[in-house]
Amino acid sequence: MRWIRDRSCGDTRVYLEGEIRRVFCQSCGKVKQETLGWLADKPLYTNRFAWYVGRRCRAAPIQAGARELRVDWHTVKEVEKQYMREPLRRAGRPGPRVMGSEESSSKKGHRDRSVVSDLERRRVLWGGGKDRSEASLDLF
Repeated sequence: MRWIRDRSCGDTRVYLEGEIRRVFCQSCGKVKQETLGWLADKPLYTNRFAWYVGRRCRAAPIQAGARELRVDWHTVKEVEKQYMREPLRRAGRPGPRVMGSEESSSKKGHRDRSVVSDLERRRVLWGGGKDRSEASLDLF
């Protein structure tokens, strides 16, 4: 049996008492804990509580939210990270609009490698290949 923190009701903190079972996996030989859809990534909190903490941290600093909810600020930080992952997951990763390709080598006489970069964001997307051939660039 576990106590799981839920969203407060007024000044009263709400805890749910729930049973989280452990099961033995015969295929891998490990003991695993069941996952429930209404629990956050940290199984001591509900998704509703995590969503509330995330919304609260958008409007105020983490330390203020921790004081208000009477939770350690490290916990608030972790729960907020979980909250922020969801909108990022829904939005997806935007693809690069402008890409550049070049061949580089570390020293004279060494093998060349292909590098593909996102020119707007100024970051490397891929580096690899065995030589300067088109077949190596097709691996990207």
